[in-house]
Amino acid sequence: MPTKIRLQRFGKKGRPFYHIVIADGRAPRDGRFIEKIGTYNPVAKPAEIILDFERAYSWITKGATPTPTVKNILSHEGVLFYNHLMKGVAKNAFTKEMAEVRFNEWKESKEARLSSAVKSDLQLEREMQKKRLEEEIKVNEARAAEIARKRQKEAEAAEPAREEEVTAETDVIIESAPVKEQPVAEEPAKEESVAEEPAKEEPVAEEPAKEEPVAEEPAKEEPVAEEPAKEEPVAKDPAKEEPKSE
Repeated sequence: MPTKIRLQRFGKKGRPFYHIVIADGRAPRDGRFIEKIGTYNPVAKPAEIILDFERAYSWITKGATPTPTVKNILSHEGVLFYNHLMKGVAKNAFTKEMAEVRFNEWKESKEARLSSAVKSDLQLEREMQKKRLEEEIKVNEARAAEIARKRQKEAEAAEPAREEEVTAETDVIIESAPVKEQPVAEEPAKEESVAEEPAKEEPVAEEPAKEEPVAEEPAKEEPVAEEPAKEEPVAKDPAKEEPKSE
């Protein structure tokens, strides 16, 4: 099988990156290759293509067949057009200098088209961003207007309730004002109970009174002093004896 110019995939999932390689047609896509002649990044905008023009043209002249994607890349870079011009030179249709002039003119026109396309893309992106901003501003204004209306309706609905609350609060304050003053007037009465605390100390002062029974012990001795009075009947014995003398 002939030699092919194909893409060899690299990169992450969803973000591919390709190498442009010369490989045997029997080799797998990501298998062995003969030579690497460039890279292709389709994720970038615009797509990034790095190509060795001379090596690509030499492999084309040797008979290497590009895959459809690589064929579009080579056409975009002018390799196929340059090969077509060189075939005309080989047939003596025009000189090599004329072929170089035509190729340079094509290259300049291509660059102008690319630059204009890039500018138009940038302008479109700016216009899209402007439209998005305008739409967001309109949406935000509409939301703000709806919120203001809702708040106004809530405020209007809450005004009667607030008036009722205010009247109820004033009635409660009027009713509860004298009741609140009475406990304040009774506060001195609470101080009287505090002042009565010294009266509780009087039992402590009565302790000397408990010692009086101890002082009464001499009073108990009086019955002992009365014992001579009991002896008076003993003194009357001589009186009883007088009748004996008669």
